[in-house]
Amino acid sequence: MRHPTLLVLCVSSALALSACQNPKNEGEDVERALADLNVIDESNLNDIMLTVGDADEAAAYFRSAVKSNPDRIDLQRGLGQSLVRAKRPSEAVGAWKKVVSLPGATNEDRVSLADALIRAGDWEQAEAELNKIPPTHETFRRYRLEAMIADSKEEWKKADSFYETAVGLTTNPATVLNNWGYSKLTRADYKGAEDLFIQSLSYDAKRFTTKNNLILARGAQRKYDLPVISMTQIERAQLLHTLALSAIKQGDVTIGKGLLQEAIDTHPQHFEAAARALEALENNISNG
Repeated sequence: MRHPTLLVLCVSSALALSACQNPKNEGEDVERALADLNVIDESNLNDIMLTVGDADEAAAYFRSAVKSNPDRIDLQRGLGQSLVRAKRPSEAVGAWKKVVSLPGATNEDRVSLADALIRAGDWEQAEAELNKIPPTHETFRRYRLEAMIADSKEEWKKADSFYETAVGLTTNPATVLNNWGYSKLTRADYKGAEDLFIQSLSYDAKRFTTKNNLILARGAQRKYDLPVISMTQIERAQLLHTLALSAIKQGDVTIGKGLLQEAIDTHPQHFEAAARALEALENNISNG
């Protein structure tokens, strides 16, 4: 928070020097310097709102800003990004549609519109927007969205091709590898899914969603031991619970019962979900 003060001091020094050198132009120099300072401060505030600020507060800030400057594409982009962060995709779609209608709009802006449309559940329109982008625009975000759309249409070969391209266009493909693995999981390609989840964890070992997906892929293959991956004690209990449910679903009830008990014993607190599942299983067995 010291940066604005430093900027004021620097500008003040510059003003003093300028006034000594050009006393007749002092008023013009003051106005120009203050205008420059306002641009610097606004730019810093915009960046803060887009990164560390509360998403809803950021959306309100940019909505107010675009009312005063409706043709400022940077502010319209900020509004679109903050609405996506705030999980308000329908409103984000409107903001990004405004962006792509303005002079200076880029192919990446249209990718952002397609992303917002997917979040809002409008897959058909998202595909139409991506089709407007020339094939020479090859970015990670574009191909990740192309892969997701191909998945939604069960066009598996296209999806695999797009996922593979997307992975090659980023230095941290953890998220896209997880998505690709989940795609394989829905196709019942459990070994392929397992391999992709393991690859994803090699880039982001803390992502619990990927760990849980990996357990689902292994459980579907009747692999009922936990893989050698980084996990906390609570995560271990949760993953054992997931594995137990997978076993029970496939008719391996005795194994599932043992895994549920292990999950309860592993969890550092009372594991309500696992305890309820074990109780229900035991009641079902005794009644049967």
